[in-house]
Amino acid sequence: MDVQVVKVAAEHDDALCDVIKTVGAEYGAIGDGFGPSDPEVLAMSQHYHEEEGSLYLVALVDGEVVGGGGIAPFGEHVGVCELKKLFLLPKSRGYGLGKKLTEQCLAFAKQTGYQSCYLDTLSSMSAAIKLYELAGFEHLSKPFPGTLHNGCDVWMLKTL
Repeated sequence: MDVQVVKVAAEHDDALCDVIKTVGAEYGAIGDGFGPSDPEVLAMSQHYHEEEGSLYLVALVDGEVVGGGGIAPFGEHVGVCELKKLFLLPKSRGYGLGKKLTEQCLAFAKQTGYQSCYLDTLSSMSAAIKLYELAGFEHLSKPFPGTLHNGCDVWMLKTL
């Protein structure tokens, strides 16, 4: 099995859109208030640019897009980024891809000068929450002001 993590490119957009919407539906993250409904999902490569402080990574297994995850500035919060749209197809889970994506995203965030990283997710995504806890994220009692994902019920923050 050939596993790679690469920067998003236009050639990944359609498959990535399918992955994000499929995994979102698996966990009931459908409609307004959930990441899979964000307009950027239709063309992720057009929305993540390192010079703007954002990066989206794509996980490939034997050349097939199986997931991804990214970092982007969080609203108007200076020094805060967001871990965004970390999704993996069921067949690609359990191989350490989520950990690899998270570590590479957080390394980019730190190199870029962010002081902290926010994320929101669903309590039903227990494996993801465990991954985030192991990566050093701490639970918050409420979402950060300005979050677009009001359907989420778990909010976490990590100091970088």
